[in-house]
Amino acid sequence: MNSQNGFLLSFIKYGENDAVLHCFTEEEGFQSYFLKGIYSKKNKKKALLQPLSQLNFSILPLRGNGIPTVSKFELVKNNDIYTDIKVNTVIFFISDFLSHILRYEDKNIPIYAGINHFINELTNKNYQAHLLFLLAVLKIQGVAPLLGDGKFLDPETGTFSQVVCHQQFNEEISALWKEALCAENLYATKIHSSLRKDFLDSLLVYYHYHITDFKTPASLEIIQQIFE
Repeated sequence: MNSQNGFLLSFIKYGENDAVLHCFTEEEGFQSYFLKGIYSKKNKKKALLQPLSQLNFSILPLRGNGIPTVSKFELVKNNDIYTDIKVNTVIFFISDFLSHILRYEDKNIPIYAGINHFINELTNKNYQAHLLFLLAVLKIQGVAPLLGDGKFLDPETGTFSQVVCHQQFNEEISALWKEALCAENLYATKIHSSLRKDFLDSLLVYYHYHITDFKTPASLEIIQQIFE
């Protein structure tokens, strides 16, 4: 029997009592698992199925086609972040985001560690952590902008220019990118509340240029409303 630690990205109900889980695991990257009986009346573990919860899965050997089946699972680390509506909204947005961009990702320890670091920031009430995590993912994936003397970030080339190259990247937003990219602790970067929407929009523009088949998460509107 195989044991895996993984972050739950999303899950869908299958039939009356079962579910299919989509996870990013420490040892095998993105994986889908079949979980029997989780929605049965006697099963109390469905409360553990929270976006980005870190779980340990016991996986049965795969026979034939299909996806592996979970025989049992446990919570790796308990926390109370789901009781905060702002944090809950951020988690939903990031799990939605990661479900898309990690769908074909193999084992990637820096990404796995990055998700854990991000959750720790949320635990400490860092309400801008999701913005900086999106930038951290770009750095891990090797597609973050190259630093230069220019005042304006060109999202298409990933370089800084002396002239405006995209309306979303004015001098103020471009300076935030440069500050965060240069920071020893990226999460210590302060983003004023008045700039968070524009900064998030700039991140999404950059992702569209540099991440193949990137789609804007459906939960974007919700997170923008919460932080207005």
